[in-house]
Amino acid sequence: QVQLVESGGGLVQAGGSLRLSCAASVNIFSINTMGWYRQAPGKQRELVAAMTSGGATTYADSVKGRFTISRDTAKNTLCLQMNSLKPEDTALYYCNAFVSWSGRPYWGQGTQVTVSS
Repeated sequence: QVQLVESGGGLVQAGGSLRLSCAASVNIFSINTMGWYRQAPGKQRELVAAMTSGGATTYADSVKGRFTISRDTAKNTLCLQMNSLKPEDTALYYCNAFVSWSGRPYWGQGTQVTVSS
């Protein structure tokens, strides 16, 4: 079992920044892939950014150059630095982890990000 707890969401004006964190119950380096997804009202959940245990990253085109995914090894957390936020970034953001030893993905409860224009 892997438990994920997100934090750092909130309300921010367009152009502002937020930093999301995802604390994992197991060593994050034992997790094959961790990532952030988001779901806006009436839309499907979409990948925002992901990182493999080896450090390879991928980003959605809509956030490239504005968002940065990283790991805080001291806190055993996955982070998402979000800069130059836009109203269209408003969504519920979920942390995701996939571990090969269980063969299934795990999800956090989500943290709300609201960007006002």
